[in-house]
Amino acid sequence: MATRPAKPADAPSGSHTRLHIRQMCCPTEAALIRRQLGAMAEVQGLEFNLMERVLTVAHSSGGLPAIEAALAGLGLPGEVQSAQAAPAAAPQASWGPLALGGLAALGAELSHWAGTPEWLPAVLALGAIAGCGLDTYRKGWTALCAGQLNINALMSIAVTGAALLRQWPEAAMVMVLFTLAERIEDRSLDRARDAVRGLLQLTPERATVAQADGSWADRPAREIAVGQVVRVKPGERIALDGIVTAGQSAVDQAPITGESLPVEKAAGDPVFAGTINASGSLEFRVTAGADDSTLARIVRTVQEARGARAPAQRFVDRFAAIYTPAVFAGALAVALVPPLLLGGGWHDWVYRALVLLVIACPCALVIATPVTIVSGLAAAARHGILIKGGVHLEAGRKLAWLALDKTGTLTRGRPALTDSIILEAAGGQALRIAFSLAVRSDHPVSRAIAEAPGHAGLEPLEVDGFQAIPGRGVRGRVGGTGYQLGNHRLIHDLGVCSDELEARLDRLEGAGRTAILLTDGERVLALFAVADPVREGSRAAIAELHGLGIGTLLLTGDNAHAARAIADQVGIDQALGDQMPEDKLRAIEACAVRGPVGMVGDGINDAPALARADIGFAMGAAGSDSAIETADVALMDDDLGKIARFVRLSRATHAVLVQNIVFVLAVKAAFLALTLMGRGTMWMAVFADMGASLLVVGNGLRLLRR
Repeated sequence: MATRPAKPADAPSGSHTRLHIRQMCCPTEAALIRRQLGAMAEVQGLEFNLMERVLTVAHSSGGLPAIEAALAGLGLPGEVQSAQAAPAAAPQASWGPLALGGLAALGAELSHWAGTPEWLPAVLALGAIAGCGLDTYRKGWTALCAGQLNINALMSIAVTGAALLRQWPEAAMVMVLFTLAERIEDRSLDRARDAVRGLLQLTPERATVAQADGSWADRPAREIAVGQVVRVKPGERIALDGIVTAGQSAVDQAPITGESLPVEKAAGDPVFAGTINASGSLEFRVTAGADDSTLARIVRTVQEARGARAPAQRFVDRFAAIYTPAVFAGALAVALVPPLLLGGGWHDWVYRALVLLVIACPCALVIATPVTIVSGLAAAARHGILIKGGVHLEAGRKLAWLALDKTGTLTRGRPALTDSIILEAAGGQALRIAFSLAVRSDHPVSRAIAEAPGHAGLEPLEVDGFQAIPGRGVRGRVGGTGYQLGNHRLIHDLGVCSDELEARLDRLEGAGRTAILLTDGERVLALFAVADPVREGSRAAIAELHGLGIGTLLLTGDNAHAARAIADQVGIDQALGDQMPEDKLRAIEACAVRGPVGMVGDGINDAPALARADIGFAMGAAGSDSAIETADVALMDDDLGKIARFVRLSRATHAVLVQNIVFVLAVKAAFLALTLMGRGTMWMAVFADMGASLLVVGNGLRLLRR
């Protein structure tokens, strides 16, 4: 059954199918597929993910069978893949024929050294090639017929040439070593794929759900609908997202948020699929189906991120597309020019050309980048850092500035009332009027006034014409009189700020508090002060960023005094207060002149600044659709220290990328020189090429342990 994954960027609308193609690992195979399928009327667009060996095809309705037949004709059969699931582990090929081929190749080598008649090593060599190389020949022939040079074509030419030169032991050993190295490489790459596939296995397939008659029944998680109540026992893994309705327990949320300690949960608290109920029994009402849970969105995001090519990967792909034909042309020149023009021996120079063909394969270079990027993305996801693509993972190392919103980022985001002052000029109703306006607003500062413990017994008055004043406060009419409840800027705009009041405000704001005032447009009736406590760890997180050489800037709608007080408290370099959304955008643009800038915000109020920043970070994204979908990097919990961890991971990823690319190119260059000097052999070239592939895969997988 055809599935519909994310649509390729350049494809028109239509059906979309993901096909897992086990034999597709190099740009040459991608080019072969593109040439074959691109000419088909049924195909509207193609998108390749070589790391996952997945081809996404946009096609006309009913066109899938023809596409599958065309791929099978190329020797690259595809298996239809679910859009949600990571590619299933491919069935492992039998090691029996390879083992027999290896014994035959060893026998050919020994018989050659023993000086036996030539027919014996020849028969043994042909047996070794037939035992483990027929698939390579078949795929190589298909590529050559299509005018493509992939690794199978290059190896087929090289082994055939060695046999024609009567280098029987070497022809056999090269084919055996190549097949063995491919098997080991497949196993190594599976580790990188398993890092993401393991996320899918975090959620149990079944859950205990309440029935209409009050009983409980075990049901498949995918059949449980939103709104049903699920029970989870101590030690069980939670199957779906939901809101706790009964019970109390500690829940290990590390698979989602990366938090090291369990989080206490009670009625009204959210729980997430894939987390572990540690101590007590919980009942929760399901808020998202199995395919829409926070974990499912994380997995989809990581899968999409793997397909988005990073800058280094785009460079490698362009380089590889030129490199292979160039080396093939060079090998032809090595085989023909010295014998024809310089009097060289045909046997010697043709052999050197065959060695060059073995070295020509760009697989190690192509694999070096995606395996490193995937390992970095998976390592980040394991620790509650969701990165939306290799481009952002690479860009993190370049950050020069980080701008931070205050509320919910540096502070807890739940301001509390600290001061309540009724001025002498006001009547006894001032507090009740302010309360009546505050309860109608959803702004955090207004909620702090409305929910203050001392205001619990107040009854709100009737308010007419209630209206929010953007960036200032709220207004409304109570008993026929118009009132405004707002910040320091509002009082200045209305022209009711006195020297005495200004002195009071300076003292409050200098202490890091936000002042809110009630006025009737002629005088200030009451003054309230609100403070948002700083999160534990904010100062340490800012110090970590400074240690990485990243400057920090606080952007907040609070007044300048409060902004500076918070900045001093946590150690931020610069602070700008009274910031409207357009002001934050201008601040980001000014920062960008000095280097790449990141922005930490909630993804909604700070949307212009987040869009302009080179990297947008969302705090506390667990359970939030908008944060996961809009941020470049989503921190699944409220740990600001994870930004420094992201930057360190980005720098480590870049270092591994550079190591891999430089290493592969150095190996290629060294064997090119050895071959031209007549010191390189075909089996040495196989060891060098496939050994380089294994080493860069292993080096990239080191990131999973960070």
